[in-house]
Amino acid sequence: MTNNYNREKFAQAAQKELEPNIYKHSLALEACLEGLYDYLQDQAKTNLGDKNDWLLAGLVHDIDYSPRFKDQHPNKTREVLAQYGLEISDFVHQVIKDHDGRSAAPPHSLAGWAIRSADSLTGLIVAVALVYPTKTLAEVKLSSVMKRFLKEPKFAAGTRREEVQKCEDPEGLAIPLEKFVEICLNSMKAIAPTLGL
Repeated sequence: MTNNYNREKFAQAAQKELEPNIYKHSLALEACLEGLYDYLQDQAKTNLGDKNDWLLAGLVHDIDYSPRFKDQHPNKTREVLAQYGLEISDFVHQVIKDHDGRSAAPPHSLAGWAIRSADSLTGLIVAVALVYPTKTLAEVKLSSVMKRFLKEPKFAAGTRREEVQKCEDPEGLAIPLEKFVEICLNSMKAIAPTLGL
């Protein structure tokens, strides 16, 4: 269903529904998922599914994270999208549900593992950028992000570090933490102007 989706329509819906910072987070996560998909494809990982499904899940994963539905997030995604005449496949819907780390169940797909591990990492990367005088991603070094992640648990305290570290799980992505962070950082740098960073 989503192989030829109209990204612009989904992006417009997300932008209308979400606060600006949450919308930018969604764009950052979309970029991270693209980078992770490309990396896994280069590693000859199988069962990736369609790349557009990964991107769409990242773009709209928080679309119901608004005052109306925040307490039911992420279970109202389809309801919100329907207001814009938009639909997502069952696969994309499951990936979105998988990003909710409150579930004890493991993610259902590699895309689910990726979205759960990358979701809160974007916030830490943004926080690192904001401590620089220029407040830009261009200045952010991988070593700085790793230091803040591993040695400063109070920095960007909302970062769900245990979920991020699940990127190493051999049943899932099996990507070393530093490589995972590097992929997400570089992916976000590639869209820095869009993120205002």
